[in-house]
Amino acid sequence: MTYRIVVPIFENITALDAVGPYEVLNRLPDTEVLFCSETTGTKYTDTRTLGLMATHAFTDIDRADVLLVPGGFGTRPICEDEVWLDWVRAIDQTTDWTTSVCTGSLVLGAAGLLKGLRATTHWSELDTLAAYGAEPTQERVVEQGRIITAAGVSSGIDMALVLVQRLMGDEVAQAIQLAIEYDPQPPFDSGSLAKAPQSVIDLVMAVMADRKEKEAAAATN
Repeated sequence: MTYRIVVPIFENITALDAVGPYEVLNRLPDTEVLFCSETTGTKYTDTRTLGLMATHAFTDIDRADVLLVPGGFGTRPICEDEVWLDWVRAIDQTTDWTTSVCTGSLVLGAAGLLKGLRATTHWSELDTLAAYGAEPTQERVVEQGRIITAAGVSSGIDMALVLVQRLMGDEVAQAIQLAIEYDPQPPFDSGSLAKAPQSVIDLVMAVMADRKEKEAAAATN
């Protein structure tokens, strides 16, 4: 049977949360990566300039070997949407691995899957993660049994490589890393909260606060 990896997508998703792991996992042999949502069709990213296609509806998907929940501003309403949470709980019962990227872990937390477990998310939402009963950590990738959570955005690539390692071993994981030439050499060393200057942290927080205000205003209109 083809190994099935299911990625639920939604409006205001962060593109790399889904596409980064996809670029790793779709290279596995005898594997299918399915993008699904409550309804089929295009779901626009949080920049509103890029669309991802949900080719399957939740009603089409009753099992997955891997569930991979991406993040983005769109996870906020999902965390209060029982249709989404019930589906996540049901699919989790069928998986070998349940995983998340960025604020996708908040969805797992809202579904009750992270209680008492160490988990990570985007650094700006660690307190929210704790509110769902998880033990938040700023580690980039956190494994707790068959649940793997990744920190913000780009860490989804790391998580996917860890998952490949667990599924098929070091050599296959390294081969995929080479195939996608994943050899990060950023021009700045400010990619984590521990390393970034305070002025940079303040700038990011201001931008995110403005975005949250706009999302809240849009939701009430």
